[in-house]
Amino acid sequence: MGWKSLGRRRVLSAGLVVATVLTTAPAIWLSVQLYDQHEAEQRRQDILTAARQSALNFTSLDYRHYRQDSGNVLKGATGDFKKQFAAQTGELTKLVAQNKSVSEGQVLDAGIVRCDDHSARVLVVADSKVTNTAVPQGEARTYRLQLDLVHRSGRWLTSDVEFVG
Repeated sequence: MGWKSLGRRRVLSAGLVVATVLTTAPAIWLSVQLYDQHEAEQRRQDILTAARQSALNFTSLDYRHYRQDSGNVLKGATGDFKKQFAAQTGELTKLVAQNKSVSEGQVLDAGIVRCDDHSARVLVVADSKVTNTAVPQGEARTYRLQLDLVHRSGRWLTSDVEFVG
């Protein structure tokens, strides 16, 4: 084997190394981008799921098992919202029982206004059929809620609820 043949092999090998690097680098970059995109989409889905569940819990309360229903609201809550709701639970339990109130909620739509890795704001539209001693046949109500959520211990929890619109 001559020097020319050995030189060609080295050039060919170097060319293959360069070609491999040039095709591998974009593939790695694309993989990272796809992973980040998947993570962002998963976060958005987790936020929407938590917001929908929180709104459903908030609009579905029954005097026959109000402690459990209010407990569901509190399980998905944190911060001032949790403190305020917990502080009102005793009084609300009596009021709901007195009026034999039943509210059957249904989330119609939800959309994220803003979000990052640690917080989110979601708008939720929910309907509820409310029956009580004043309206025994039931009354339809529509709620437009703004929920603020925070990510704590691997879960999205509601930190604030406002009625909007």
